[in-house]
Amino acid sequence: MKMNPTHFGGAVPVDGYGPGFFRVGGQVIQGAVLVTSAGGTAWGGLDDRAALMALAGQVDVLFIGMGADVAHAPADLVAALREAGVAVESMASPTAARTYNVTVSEGRRVACALLPL
Repeated sequence: MKMNPTHFGGAVPVDGYGPGFFRVGGQVIQGAVLVTSAGGTAWGGLDDRAALMALAGQVDVLFIGMGADVAHAPADLVAALREAGVAVESMASPTAARTYNVTVSEGRRVACALLPL
């Protein structure tokens, strides 16, 4: 089967991850990370709600990676984001990173907030 390279149209992908870190656009970021098409930045985790709320109007969907296992994001956080117009999908961080990469490569307005493994 022929493999075709993925084109991100200028958006920054999640390149990789490991115990306690993520690699975004070639840059290693320790701990939790918030990734948009513009790049990745350190994120304060689920208590850093202001960074997530600031995505309102910029993204349509936020994938929240809850670490190594599938878990639900706090219901009040999800409700606040949805009220602000941001749909939320919670999943394990590796799945959230892959899902972000696929959807951002399609040109969609997405972001991901990933808790470390």
